Amino acid sequence: MGIVHVRIDDRLIHGQVATMWTNYLGVNRIMVIDDKAASDDFLKTSLKLAVPHGIALSVLSTEKAADRINDGKYSGQRVFVILRGVDTLCRLLDLNVYMTEVNFGNITKTGDRIKIFPTVSLTVGEIKQLKNLQKYHIKLMYQLTPQDEAENITSVLDKIERGGLCK
Repeated sequence: MGIVHVRIDDRLIHGQVATMWTNYLGVNRIMVIDDKAASDDFLKTSLKLAVPHGIALSVLSTEKAADRINDGKYSGQRVFVILRGVDTLCRLLDLNVYMTEVNFGNITKTGDRIKIFPTVSLTVGEIKQLKNLQKYHIKLMYQLTPQDEAENITSVLDKIERGGLCK
């Protein structure tokens, strides 16, 4: 089976992810793909503590994760992939990691980020990156918890772009 869900959440593993999403998806592995986390032993240990019993954890750099995914290392598992941000998503696609849908959970409002959903804020550059992803035919959805209705992000990005923020 392999990857069953991809989520962008700058908090990585936290209560919603560790309990609601893992149970809902029936996963047996969480894969955090984040270059910073992969090189930080303290952060890796913290992430391990947040993972529910019986769920395996991989914390990998973008390139190492792409290599393992493309080599089919997880084909017999149900893997929940968590990314910190849009840049990692784009890099994975450039490394030929295939996905059909990406769920946006939380990207904190800092600096010049534009709030597009209650818990998702993006820079103008990230909005442009996501617009460019349309060529991959990936559904970009906002869904905070499994109980929430999934909302299409692309239509919101179109409205922001028409408003002149991304020119």
